[in-house]
Amino acid sequence: MIDLLAGFIQELRAAGLPVSLTENLDAMEAVRHIPLEDREAFKYALGATLVKNHAHWKAFETIFEVYFSLRGAEYNIDEDANEDEVTAGLLQQLMGEAQQGSAMDGLTPEELAELLYKALMEGDEAMARALARQAVTRYAGMEPGRPVGGTYYLYRTLRNLDLDGVLEKMMEAAQQEADGGLTSLEERLARDEYESRIDQLRKEIEAEIRRRLVADRGAEAMAKTLRKPLPEDIDFMHASRDELAALRRAIHPLTRKLAVRLARKRRHGRKGPLDFRNTVRHSLSYGGVPAEPKFKYPRPSKPEIMIVADISGSVAAFARFTLHLVHALNSQFSRVRSFVFIDGIDEVTHMFEGVEDITEAVHRVNTEADVIWVDGHSDYGHAFDVFWERWGKEISPKTSVILLGDARNNYHASQSWIIHEMRKKARHVYWLNPEPRSYWDTGDSILTEYATHCDGAYECRNLKQLEKFVDVLG
Repeated sequence: MIDLLAGFIQELRAAGLPVSLTENLDAMEAVRHIPLEDREAFKYALGATLVKNHAHWKAFETIFEVYFSLRGAEYNIDEDANEDEVTAGLLQQLMGEAQQGSAMDGLTPEELAELLYKALMEGDEAMARALARQAVTRYAGMEPGRPVGGTYYLYRTLRNLDLDGVLEKMMEAAQQEADGGLTSLEERLARDEYESRIDQLRKEIEAEIRRRLVADRGAEAMAKTLRKPLPEDIDFMHASRDELAALRRAIHPLTRKLAVRLARKRRHGRKGPLDFRNTVRHSLSYGGVPAEPKFKYPRPSKPEIMIVADISGSVAAFARFTLHLVHALNSQFSRVRSFVFIDGIDEVTHMFEGVEDITEAVHRVNTEADVIWVDGHSDYGHAFDVFWERWGKEISPKTSVILLGDARNNYHASQSWIIHEMRKKARHVYWLNPEPRSYWDTGDSILTEYATHCDGAYECRNLKQLEKFVDVLG
C-alpha cells in the first residue's frame, strides 16, 4: 500500500498538482483512520489532504480511478471471452426468473436496449452498472495490447447505445404516464433527472473502459496516457473546446484572488522617506530625543491601463483571456482602455462598459471590431502607426501600456520607433507573447525589435503565467 500511495503521489505531481511533503504525510496519516475497504471514504480522505484547488479535483479523480482501479481477472481484455457466460454472471441476480434463461443464452441488441431503458426509467443503478459493463464487452471492440485511447472505445460504445434516443423515449413515456401531460416545470425537472441518470451511465461506461485498460496496460502507463494539463497550465494557443471551457471556469476565481492580492499589495506599501518635521514634533514628548522616527507613507496610486491586442488567428484566444482578466480587475485600476487590431485598429472600451458578463463583451470584440484595413493579415507597423496618430497624445505618466501579440508581422515595416516614443510618455510598457521563448524571432517574428523599447517582454502562454504578470503590473 505504501508503494502504491507513493506512486499515486508521484503521478499527482507529474500532472501538476502541488503536493508537498507535509501533505503527503497528512494523507498517509488520514488513511490510517478510515476503513480501506470503503472506496469512497478512502478517495475523499486522500482528496481532503492532497487537493487544495477545486479546479484540480477532476485531475485528482482521474488519477485516483487509475491507481486504485478495481482489479481482477474479470477485467482482462480477451477476444475469446464467452459473452453468454459474462452476461449470465452479471445479470443473473438482477433479472427476474423469466429472463434468466434469456440472459444465459445471450441478449440480442434489442433486448439489451430494452433492459437499459427499463433500468434508467426505474433508476436501478445496479442494473445500469451491469448493462454498462455488458455494453463495453459487446460494442467497444477492445483488444489486448492495442495502442488505442479510451476515448475511441467510449465513442464506439455510446454510438451503439444511442442515449439521446433513449432520453427522448423516456420523456415520451413520462408524458404519457402523467394525466393531462407534464407542465413545463415538471417536464424540465423530469428531463434533468433523466439526463443525470444517463450521465451517470456514461461515467460508468468510461470507468469500465478505464478498468480494462489498466488491467491490460498497467496503472502507470494508463496514468501517463490520461494525464491532462491543469486549467492554469493549458496553452491558450492550442486549447481544445473542452479546455477553453475549463479556462473560462477557472478565470472567475482567479480574478477574485488577484483583486484581493493587488488591493493588499497597495495597502501595505513600503515606507517612504523620513518625515523630519513630524519626527522632531513627536520627539517633544520624549524631551527632544527623536526616539520614534516618522516616515512619509506613499499614497498608492492605481495605474491607468491601455491594452493593445492582436486578435488575429490563434493569438485571439490569448487576447480574449487577457482582456477578460484585466477588465474583471477593473476596480484595481483607475481606468482600462482596450484597443484591438489585425492590420487595422479599433478602440473597443465601450463594449465593456456597464457589462456584467465580460464573456459577452469579448465575443462582441471578436465579431464587431473594425480591425481589417487591407487583407486581414497581421500588420503591427500599420496598427501601431494608427494608434500613435489617434491616441498617442492620451498616454500619460500614469499609463501602463500592455501590448499583446506574437509580433509576427508578415515582413511588413515594424515601426518600432512608436514603442520607443510610447515608453518616453508612459509609466510602463509591457509586451505579452503567447508563444514559447524558443519561437521568438523565428520566421516573421520581430519581437526583440519591439521588446528593446519595453520595460519587459513576458512569455504568457497560460493562466499561471498571466497571473504572475498581474503581480508585476500591480
